[in-house]
Amino acid sequence: MSSSAPTDRLFLDDLYVGQRFRSATHIIDEAQIKAFAAQFDPQPFHTDEETAKDTFFKGLAASGWHTAAITMRLNVETGLPLAGGIIGAGGELNWPAPTCPGDMLHVESEVVEITPSRSKPDRGIAVIVSRTVNQRGEVVQILKAKLVVPRGAAS
Repeated sequence: MSSSAPTDRLFLDDLYVGQRFRSATHIIDEAQIKAFAAQFDPQPFHTDEETAKDTFFKGLAASGWHTAAITMRLNVETGLPLAGGIIGAGGELNWPAPTCPGDMLHVESEVVEITPSRSKPDRGIAVIVSRTVNQRGEVVQILKAKLVVPRGAAS
């Protein structure tokens, strides 16, 4: 897997099916989990470790939306070097395992489909599957995203 520097931006024509990218890492802690949850997903299994022990997660767990936000930041900063930025046009999101305090997350992304636009020749759609993985190799999120990517000369 490769990780491109932020200045090495790729256009649709530079992408190919099977191309892979790997982000840097992010360590999540209790304070981050509670702060995000307090603002955006104030459920007890995200906000209180004692109450969380008697829930589905059997302990404090990050909101799936928090995991999604971390995934986005990792992809923007070090994971998907797309020209024009990461512009979503839809997708599918799954959380097969919880993100817990102390987890070190990284994102592994793969290009699975490329479709140049017929009506807008300056762009196309790249379908990217991004798996967010913890330090134990457990996948905590799978995002299959349709991304709008500008076309340009192959580098």
